[in-house]
Amino acid sequence: MDTDLKGFDELSKMLVEYEISEEESVQALEEVAREFVEDVQKLPRPRSLIRKAGYSHLIDTVTYKRNRNEIEVGWGKYYGPMVENGTLRMKGTAHIKPIFDRNKQKYYKMIDKKLFR
Repeated sequence: MDTDLKGFDELSKMLVEYEISEEESVQALEEVAREFVEDVQKLPRPRSLIRKAGYSHLIDTVTYKRNRNEIEVGWGKYYGPMVENGTLRMKGTAHIKPIFDRNKQKYYKMIDKKLFR
């Protein structure tokens, strides 16, 4: 199992243990996702040579969406995961994972405050 997913599995078990409603937990995760997206969008953007209308920087496309009872955070452009993780011919430049790792205690505290107090 991917180490990133272990944290979410542990959170799921904890939510069941505390008998928190699914709606409450999804709302808390949505608040954290909103905060996370704001943190990613605060990253500095290198100067782009692209000047055409409608262009948006890849970092500006990071967003979240709620699908019934789950929250998805990701890139708004199809090539975002390729930039983040790399490809066979290109080394990745991580944006999302370092921001999460740097701020995960803040996110955990937000969930704790919302659900367990």
